[in-house]
Amino acid sequence: MGGTPSLITVSTKLERIAGLARRMPGVSLQTLAHHIDLAWMREAHHRVRKDGATGVDGQTAEEYAKNLESNLRALLDRVKSGDQYRAPPVRRVHIPKGDGSKTRPIGIPTFEDKILQKAVAMVLEAVYEQDFYPCSYGFRPGRGAHDALQALWTETMALGGGWVLEADIEKFFDSVDHTKLREVLSQRVSDGALIRLIGKWLNAGVMEAGVVRHPETGTPQGGVISPLLANVYLHEMLDVWWERDVRPRLSGRAALVRYADDFVLLFEREEDARRVEAVLSKRFEKYGLKLHPEKTRLIRFVRPSGPPPSGGAGGERTSFDLLGFTHFWGMSRKGNWVVMRKTMTARLSRTLKRISMWCSVNRHLPIKEQHTALSRKLRGHDAYYGITGNARALSLLRWLVRRIWQKWLNRRSWKTALTWARMNRLLGIFPLPPPRVVHSVYLSVKP
Repeated sequence: MGGTPSLITVSTKLERIAGLARRMPGVSLQTLAHHIDLAWMREAHHRVRKDGATGVDGQTAEEYAKNLESNLRALLDRVKSGDQYRAPPVRRVHIPKGDGSKTRPIGIPTFEDKILQKAVAMVLEAVYEQDFYPCSYGFRPGRGAHDALQALWTETMALGGGWVLEADIEKFFDSVDHTKLREVLSQRVSDGALIRLIGKWLNAGVMEAGVVRHPETGTPQGGVISPLLANVYLHEMLDVWWERDVRPRLSGRAALVRYADDFVLLFEREEDARRVEAVLSKRFEKYGLKLHPEKTRLIRFVRPSGPPPSGGAGGERTSFDLLGFTHFWGMSRKGNWVVMRKTMTARLSRTLKRISMWCSVNRHLPIKEQHTALSRKLRGHDAYYGITGNARALSLLRWLVRRIWQKWLNRRSWKTALTWARMNRLLGIFPLPPPRVVHSVYLSVKP
């Protein structure tokens, strides 16, 4: 009960900031940092994940919480005093990307820095949520990947497919220009205290293998405030440009769907698509970014006419990828052409590789424990990939997981072979959960 008044105060402050931003569109707001007080820091601590990896200081969330009030107060005092706060470097680790052949660098701030970044992000989010366009979905409150997928499906169905410009930003989080980012931020936020804090995080450097480097570009992917800074950067560079300068000049219907740095552009007419394709890379270069030359392509995605060809679609690419799904035209059960989705091959391969690795390491565990863990992994997969029309890929995953499980159970001992007859009896006792459609995307548009 003691924390309730503080939460109400923070909520009221957030609404005041949002109201100010709504009343003053396009105006750079100067007095924002004073809202960050001890109650605000408590709320920031409440919102930060407690199960993440530790930063360069090795301090866990549990250790920090033992003296929470004094730690938060000391942090706030250092920040308010100005020069006493120094941003620690971000610990960099690498996680598998795609099929596992490549890795993605992830930055892990200290837990205390996560709290402070969340406190600043709360202020900026209250401001920029009044400016962001409906076409952006990533890392925004009340919006997620499946909302973006629904919007994409609705637009492609309304257009009858049209033309799709599939874009990929090359090393986005490593390429964000610090000077440009500060310029973009200053258009809406000119509070010196907040700008200095963001500057300290940008210049803090990254620690890898005990060595600290200070890159002149990029925001460490994995930082608490990085997704918001990325959204602000892409909002100005792409969304505003699209809504203000591009779409009004097109002759046909067009749409942008963006989730963080993943986006596609949809066009009713080919001439519009080719005009935008010709200038898109120049727009990105202006902000220090580069489109991947092999992964950025214009695709003819027009709704087919007549029954599907028996010999396949030929050599022309008629599908595109976004947010882990391959989007393509297929026949519904009623015999209508609809935009369908299936799990991307690379994502399916990555999932199978991780499950195989887990089965290899844990094949000594009791069968019941293995079954519980595998069932949990499959349900977690369905929580994202379980959408209407993807049942075949979900069923394929089950079939392949059964084969992987049988393979590693068969290697528990050299004495007795686990034949498929015995494996099927085992699956009768410990059945894997059936495919489950969690998200229905066919909501607003009828084919």
